Formats: sequence, structure tokens, C-alpha cells
Amino acid sequence: MLEGNRVSRISVRGFAVASATAVTTVGAVVGVASGNAAQPADDNFEATAADTTLLADIPAGEQAQVQVSSLAEQASVQAAAADSAAKKSAEEAARIRAAKDAEAKKEAAVKAEAEAEAEAKAKAEKERKEKEEAERASRSSARDISSFAAQGSYTVSEVKAIARQIVPASQFQCFSNIVDHESSWNYRATNASSGAYGLVQALPGTKMASAGADWQTNPATQIKWGLNYMDDRYGSPCGAWSFWQANRWY
Repeated sequence: MLEGNRVSRISVRGFAVASATAVTTVGAVVGVASGNAAQPADDNFEATAADTTLLADIPAGEQAQVQVSSLAEQASVQAAAADSAAKKSAEEAARIRAAKDAEAKKEAAVKAEAEAEAEAKAKAEKERKEKEEAERASRSSARDISSFAAQGSYTVSEVKAIARQIVPASQFQCFSNIVDHESSWNYRATNASSGAYGLVQALPGTKMASAGADWQTNPATQIKWGLNYMDDRYGSPCGAWSFWQANRWY
């Protein structure tokens, strides 16, 4: 029963409780408004904190407004929480995406570097092969020279001129260095103690017969034999010269 102004003291604790139990509060408000609110089973429920605001204490005309405000506040809190969660989720997704992008860029850089290195190696190998091929062609062309004007004797200048026609240009200086030390470009030079003979001091001199029967008198025959020997044993006249410098013989 309602006693005067003592309407059911359903505490809304400043109506904050209503935001947590909205359905119950709505029922309570409707009950109070219709005058059908039941007497609380437990009188202790009436004794709330001293600062509790009772629905009955709020003028009837403002109760619905208070209810709406409380529900709106609840919705606002929930919306804020949802926004915060969405923001955190977006930040985490952005962090993961940035990490993946950075890893992809790193992999792309490593791949590009490996490709550039492989391309550089392939280019260097191609150039090396082309150079070797050119030198082989030059040697082959030079060795095909089989006739020189026969002379009773040759000067050092004439012998060197013949050598330049036979020895590849890139190897001539090394070849010349060896001949300088071995015979001083004397195609008849003979080592009395060992029997070595000719420009490149073949030992014995008869080895040069493989290049021509005139090995004793023809500088071209000696040069051809000497070039073949250096190529076969040391890879080139420059290889032979390097060995000669280290050992004083070749």
C-alpha cells in the first residue's frame, strides 16, 4: 500500500544502478507511475547509502527524463568502450601490416642484391671468356704465319719484329722479358755447359724441331716453339714470366 508521499523506495543510486539493470529499472518506473508498485519484501532494501537518490524523491514529471538520461549515459559508455576496442584492434592490425611490409621490403632488397651480384658475376665471366677467345684467335692467327723471308742473318730489331707478328700483343712484353734474360734476342745463343739453344734457350735445342726443321737458323721457328712451350706449361708467356721471376728459370 502507498502511504501518503511514501512511494516505494526503490533506490536508483543516483540512477546509476539503472544503467546496469535497465530492464528492472524500467519496470520499477512503470510500476510507480501506475501506482501499482508492490511493497518491497525486505525493508532493508529501503535503507541505502545516505547519498542515494530515490525515484520517489524525483518529481513525477522528471522521472521519465531521468530514466532516458541514464540509458543514454549507458549507451554512451558502451559506445566509448566499443570505439576504444576498435581503435586498439586497428592499431594492432596496422602494426602487423607495417611489420609485414618491412619484412617484404627487406626480402625484396636481399633478392635484388643477389640478382645484381649474379648479373655482375655473369657479366665478368662473359667478358673473361670473350677475352680468352680473342687471345686464342690471336694466337691461332699468329701461329698460322709460316713463311718469313729467309735471311742469312737477322738483327735484334728484325727478330723482335717477327716476334710481334707471332706473339699476342697482351703477352709480348712478358715474352720479351724472358728472351731478354735468356738470350738477349740472339737466335744463335748457345749455353756451352747445358747445351740450351736459341732465343728461349730450349734444352736441348733439338726440341724446337717440332716447330720446324730450320730451328737452328730461323728465329720465327724458335719463337713459335717458345710460345707453345710457355702456353702449354704456364698458361701464357706472362705465367712463364711470373715463374721465372720467382725461380730465375722456367
